[in-house]
Amino acid sequence: MKPILTFQAETFSVSDLGPLTSTPDLIPGLNVQNKTNFYLEEDDEIFEGYGKLLTSFPYRQYTCYNRSLHKKEIQTSVLENDFLKATFLPEFGGRLWALIDKTTNENLLYTNDVIRPSNLAIRNAWFSGGVEWNISMIGHTPFTMEPLFTSTLEMENGTPVLRMYEYERVRKVTYQMDFWLEENSRFLNCRMRIFNQTDQVVPMYWWSNMAVPEYENGRIIVPAKDAYTNREDGVYKVSIPVVNGIDITKYKQIPDQVDYFFNIPKESPKYIANINKNGYGLLQLSTSRLISRKLFSWGKNEASDNWQDFLTENAGHYVEIQAGLGKTQYGCIPMAPHTAWEWIELYGPVRTSSNAASVDYETALQEMNQIVEKHLQELDPEDLLASSKELAKKPAKLLYSGSGYGALENALRSHKGEPALSNQLDFGTLSSAYKEWVTFLDTGIFPQKSPEEIPYDFITDEIFIEKLKTTIQTINHENWYAFYQLGLYYLTKDKIELAAEYLITSTTLEPNPWAYHGLSALYLKNRKNNSAMECILKGYSMRKEDLTYLKETLKILLLAEGYEEIKTIYKTLPENFAKESRVFFDYLIALARTGQEKEVLRYLDDHHLVLDDLRECETSLGLLWEEVYEKVYEEKGVLPRKYNYRSL
Repeated sequence: MKPILTFQAETFSVSDLGPLTSTPDLIPGLNVQNKTNFYLEEDDEIFEGYGKLLTSFPYRQYTCYNRSLHKKEIQTSVLENDFLKATFLPEFGGRLWALIDKTTNENLLYTNDVIRPSNLAIRNAWFSGGVEWNISMIGHTPFTMEPLFTSTLEMENGTPVLRMYEYERVRKVTYQMDFWLEENSRFLNCRMRIFNQTDQVVPMYWWSNMAVPEYENGRIIVPAKDAYTNREDGVYKVSIPVVNGIDITKYKQIPDQVDYFFNIPKESPKYIANINKNGYGLLQLSTSRLISRKLFSWGKNEASDNWQDFLTENAGHYVEIQAGLGKTQYGCIPMAPHTAWEWIELYGPVRTSSNAASVDYETALQEMNQIVEKHLQELDPEDLLASSKELAKKPAKLLYSGSGYGALENALRSHKGEPALSNQLDFGTLSSAYKEWVTFLDTGIFPQKSPEEIPYDFITDEIFIEKLKTTIQTINHENWYAFYQLGLYYLTKDKIELAAEYLITSTTLEPNPWAYHGLSALYLKNRKNNSAMECILKGYSMRKEDLTYLKETLKILLLAEGYEEIKTIYKTLPENFAKESRVFFDYLIALARTGQEKEVLRYLDDHHLVLDDLRECETSLGLLWEEVYEKVYEEKGVLPRKYNYRSL
């Protein structure tokens, strides 16, 4: 059959994502990569820490999802030929959700049986399964729970192409993904393009994260002899396949949660494979731009099993294999101004001899190298990249829209006399709210808002900041919202005194919960806990019906050790807020810290408290149980399995 591309609604089991937070993300969350030491050689050059971000600002967080499942129709895009069927989720960051080898009817990827958000991403909400395309920030893409622009076009021979793209506003780059199947090919073609149209060097990050089945007696094969890995005290380079007596390519033997970033020699083909005990599985290979591959394993222990079970209903366990621009995920790499980076990724089935998963690694690697070399002779991704260069610049028919950031950037570029973003990408028209911002550049009048309105968005572009700095002296001198936006900007730039001045002025002009929230984050940063509590309580008094503001309030009160204040608030909450898992957990912590350990222990033992937004690597559930047990019995207790998430 000739390749086809179809769009249809399919029914999934999903949990509600809930609203975006009303407040910006100003307080750094848990991120193990933010506290890492490196013990490497002088020629490793992994750019550790470069481009690190502590929050998702200006993107908002998703914090109000739950774990209750219901059926929902979701749009899918499906590419299919005689050999492969590839299903994408344009509404969820363009994720490649399933890749079926039609000759065996096997899914080469791990496809979850639910789309249930969990707290594993820089914007909090994330779900496991498929292939996720991660750009810009260290971690998961800011668009993982949001729709991408989705369009279609055709090659000269009529082959349909699926295109998905967005504008990423932190690094100010466009990224574009073109997918297609050739008529007689057993590989999905993925042509990626990142374009930095600014005049600045920007930190850039890309990792394609592939969730694949955790096969019994399975193995990954990658052309490397060493890897970077994170131990308790930092990052080291280790020889592979055997690390501490364990062949880490046989991932079922790995005891604990761990990353291995494989150091592939420059002259070697860039690939990674996941095979089952019979030598069959997924092969992913690419052009040389993606220099690294990675294995992530949850490990095999009580906590790891709890995490795997937490992320699914009945889809089983998985491992992740990944492909990236940098040697590791501990830093970004510099991307030059006015530069496009392009590469090809190929995804398809591979079949080795039946004993490749069990023989010594060098033998298995030699066989896989021969298979890859044969593939490269038949379909060299470097040749495919060159031959499809014009395709990447060809316009497409827009079907679904993404965010409004690209349209805003195009309006700003027009205002500055600069060329539009990638001409082949249609970013639509400006929303009414963004039109107000652009009009401000012409008139100097910044839109005045009611304190009861949730701020539409947060300003990061220098052109707005410079205009605001000028006009708050004149036409906007009584505009609380203008001072709020300036205060936020300088707070995120760590210019604390200037931020405080603007935020205090905002509350003086018009008491508002948004500037009070900003001030509370500022005072926390300066370890002025009483001031932080005073401000957030003032803000909360104006937003008592806003669950996202409540959760942010409790978070700040916990950090400021305002346990009595938490107890006071909790007693006033409506039932639906009081039952929310994170809200209730914060209340339990407050009880434990104010002499009510027995009550807390009794509840934890009699119930199974599940945190809907349990953060990856978060051990707070287990720590609370241990804290109250030790205080009640004056001895250490054995942590119940239900609260053990210590997979690191």
